[in-house]
This record gives sequence, C-alpha cells and structure tokens, in this order.
Amino acid sequence: MSSGYGDFAGQGSELFKRDDAPDKPLSMAEKIRAALGALLLAAYYVLLLGGQYFFDGTSEFYRSLNLFSGAGDPDVLVRIVSCIVFFYGVSRISKFLLSRFALSKVSSRKMGRALMGLLGSLIQYACAIAAALMVLNTLGVDTMEIVAGLGILGLIIGLGAEELVADILAGMFIVFEHLYDVGDIIVVDEFRGTVKEVGIRTTQIEDIGGNVLVVRNSEIGSFINMTDKLSIANCDIQIGHGENLEKVEAMLEAGLPPMKAAIPEMKEGPYYIGISGMTEAGVVLTFAARCEEGYKYIVERAMYRHLKMLFDRNEIEIVGGIPEEGD
Repeated sequence: MSSGYGDFAGQGSELFKRDDAPDKPLSMAEKIRAALGALLLAAYYVLLLGGQYFFDGTSEFYRSLNLFSGAGDPDVLVRIVSCIVFFYGVSRISKFLLSRFALSKVSSRKMGRALMGLLGSLIQYACAIAAALMVLNTLGVDTMEIVAGLGILGLIIGLGAEELVADILAGMFIVFEHLYDVGDIIVVDEFRGTVKEVGIRTTQIEDIGGNVLVVRNSEIGSFINMTDKLSIANCDIQIGHGENLEKVEAMLEAGLPPMKAAIPEMKEGPYYIGISGMTEAGVVLTFAARCEEGYKYIVERAMYRHLKMLFDRNEIEIVGGIPEEGD
C-alpha cells in the first residue's frame, strides 16, 4: 500500500495539478489529423523538389506547382493551391523547429521559449502576407505596383494598424528585456496564471482553473513575475486558550523539521512564525515555508494536513473561529 502525501495528493491530480503542468496530450483524432497533415505536406515538398524527375519540362501541372520555375501562363487553381500549401508548410515547419530549439539546452530560459514564439509569429504573418501577394499576382494583380505606390509604412497606416505596431514593439521589448518567458507564473491585473504563449500581438496566460486570459502586449502595463524567486506558503492553526503555549512550541520544535522530507515540493522550512492573532475561541499560530510559485497551493495544503496530524498526535486541540480584525 502506498503512503505519504505524494500518493494522497496524486488521487486529485486533475484538480490540484501544478500551475505550469504540461498541456493535455492530444486525442487520437487530433493525432490522426496531425499525421495526415504532415504526410500531405511531405508529399507536396517531395513532389515540388523531385518533380523534375517525374515530369518533363513541358508539364503544365509541374510548371504551375513550382512557384519558382519562372514559367508563364500557369494553371491558376494549381498555382494558388501551391502558394497556400508552400507558405503554410514553411510557417508550420519553422514554428516546429523553433519550438524544438526553445526546449533544448542551447537556448537560455529567458531568451528561449518566448523569443522562439515571437519569431514563429513573425514568420507566420510574413508567410501569410507573401502567400496573399503571390495569389494576387497569379490572378493578374500587379502587387509590386501596389506596394511601391503605397509603401510599407503607408500600407500599415492605411490599414489602421497603429495598434498592431504598438503590440509588436511591446512584444519585442517583453522578450529582449527578459521580463517574462513562456512557463513563468505572472500576475496581471489580479489575474494569476502561467504564460502559455508570447505572440506577435498578444500574451496568453492560463490560470490554475484552465481559464485563459488573452491580453494585448501593449496593454500589459504592470505585472508581477512570481517565478524568479521562491514564494511563501502560509497557513494558520488556531489552538484553544487553555493549551500550554510553551508545551506547544516545544512540540513544534521537534515536529516541524521532519515535515520537509514529507513534502518534496517544499524548498525551505517549515517555520513557526509565532502568534499572529487571538480570538474569543483561541490563539492563532502562523507557519510558513518557501517553495516554487507553481507549488504554492500544494505546499499549503500539505502543511495543513501534516500540522493537523502533528497536533492530533500530541493531543493539542485545534479550535475554530475567525481572527478579529486588528488582532
């Protein structure tokens, strides 16, 4: 039979998971769709790169498929599909490679996942713009004339994208100033959660309940990064006025040190802080420990459990009641 807090807490792992626990694994249907998509992309690139061995130089299909052949009068439908698939594949492959690099030991923690995510978003937008321009060009629209006439800056302002520029610049400052990274736990406007993605326009933060806050990068004025330093887990235990305080403190001096070994998520402590309040029912004793922010609530629950058992073994009564304001 298993014993210990780890096994006990494991029974409720879905409710009490660590804040930055990995995302849920893909379902079978999602895996099948992903595999089919990868196979189709692989088949397209094999056909694109090796088509010269399968088709002769006069093949209209291959001339239309090959975006860089320079051949005129392509099949419009084939060329449009090829444009979309080519740039979609470039975007997906780039994001995959960047994500692998971000998780490798080569990239530092602060310049890792957030930077790779931002670069991935930039590549995704660039591919979308390039694909749109090539599709328009295939349809006979002179895209070079459009770009030359408006200019990139004029095009952005003409589309009313001042906010987009602000979001992009804010995202770049967030990454290059090492403010937070994917996986960090931050508090933004009282919303506490784990950073899931730092994109070109927005940051996505997920709380312990699975709720996702999507906030524009330029709107993140002030926040607290809880990840860089150890956090403090607190708990209060109230004992009756009739208990001998000296006896209780002697019991705690002997009983608290073994608690650290029983709670592996605890980095420092637990410490008996002292009396933090008094009520009509009893005396409030406060305890604290240090741990990673993602384990704060797990450690607090474990401390309450072990303190309850410690007090019960020593026949010290725990009473109810709420500390009076100002005590």
